Amino acid sequence: MEFSDASLLIIAGGKSSRMGRDKRFLSYDGEGLLERLARRAAALPFAERCLCVEERTPALQDIAERYGLTLVEDGVQGRGPMEGLMRGLSKIEAGYALAVSCDMPFLELEALSPLLKAAKGGCQAVLPRAGRRQPLAALYRRDLSARFAEALARGEHKLGIVIDSVPHAYVDFPDAALFFNVNTVADWHLACGRMANERRSRPLVTISAPVSNTGKTTFIERVLPELRARGIRVGVVKGDCHGYDVDERGKDSWRFKEAGAAGVAVVSPHGYFIEQRTETRADLAAIAARLTDVDLVLIESRRHGTAPRIELFRERGELTLPCDAAACFTKPQQGLTEVREYALDDAAKAAEVIAFLMGNKRIGV
Repeated sequence: MEFSDASLLIIAGGKSSRMGRDKRFLSYDGEGLLERLARRAAALPFAERCLCVEERTPALQDIAERYGLTLVEDGVQGRGPMEGLMRGLSKIEAGYALAVSCDMPFLELEALSPLLKAAKGGCQAVLPRAGRRQPLAALYRRDLSARFAEALARGEHKLGIVIDSVPHAYVDFPDAALFFNVNTVADWHLACGRMANERRSRPLVTISAPVSNTGKTTFIERVLPELRARGIRVGVVKGDCHGYDVDERGKDSWRFKEAGAAGVAVVSPHGYFIEQRTETRADLAAIAARLTDVDLVLIESRRHGTAPRIELFRERGELTLPCDAAACFTKPQQGLTEVREYALDDAAKAAEVIAFLMGNKRIGV
């Protein structure tokens, strides 16, 4: 089966109760979560495309019209994604539909093509499995609509109950980040951190803290071996407000600078360094872009880094999270809710978070 043989159901109902606002319209760089998925879906030749919502609104109607989606409203509100899935399946003509939730910002629909290949015989549902099964990024047979209707009529709203009652199959995916859900404010900040790296040829992650001597260098020292064990080559750019002096007095490069050279490069069989004097502080991200043969650059800077940012806190100063903070590592724990919080000394978790923020590595948290 190809994409042209199946329909697409974008499941976009729900109350966003844990987020506190309508997550369908959470916007990064001018594009909301729902529109992000609709745009990606428009590039694939689905037989039909439906946008399944609890109720029609002008904003939803606008997205449906711009991206060629048929708006399908719930018959009864408050019954969860099974209602939208049941209504959507009842509207399509194709034998199968790929049903995906709009709150998975890193879901690449093309990556789900193995589900289409696995739909054989009397299989009613094919689900991806990445640590756990993903019923809202799955393939469903059209006649499952009746089964969902029966379940809803008896008050059952759990998709898994119906799935387990019919022939179904699984396809294992190594990339759990494909199915990352945005349910809370903390989830959204982490997702925004990853999206900041999507357009970069080389991802950056800033390690910062509200005050000096919090342990930024120690944190990076501990996480580097963890990242290297994952096969990730890491460069580090350090911001320093105190100045520096690379050369020893009398060395050739020192003599060149003393003679008036504005920049000096030294190249050896094993590497090189460039020292460039500037009138003002150079942009750390621009310097990071000059590193070669690395997959990722960590920027250590208290104030001058760039998104995404991992904030550190060790009871020094006041913890005021910057707007581009994707996660926070603390000691002791602070009970944060606006970002995901982890133990400051947990280098393995730090490596997981940084690898997720890289984006192109697609390593789940």
